[in-house]
Amino acid sequence: MTLQSRAETPERARELGRLGFLQWMMFLRSDANYPHEANRALAMAAPFETTDPAVAVFTGLVRQSLDGRAHPMAVPLPRPRRRGGARARRELL
Repeated sequence: MTLQSRAETPERARELGRLGFLQWMMFLRSDANYPHEANRALAMAAPFETTDPAVAVFTGLVRQSLDGRAHPMAVPLPRPRRRGGARARRELL
């Protein structure tokens, strides 16, 4: 999944940003230095944060995770729904 996908709505951008955050977290090595990796991700995403809404959601979640407090974060999964399948993907081309 890419955060720079075309998000048709602000809600879809939020979904993509959240999914990107969860995916990024899942692929971190268990022995990774979290603050270092989070700052590295923020640096890589910075050029796209103002132009891509999903990237802005992703960076917001990363920043929230770095605030130093131990607290649960709300990162809900998207509701299952049909999005048009292959026909909708072909229309994007």
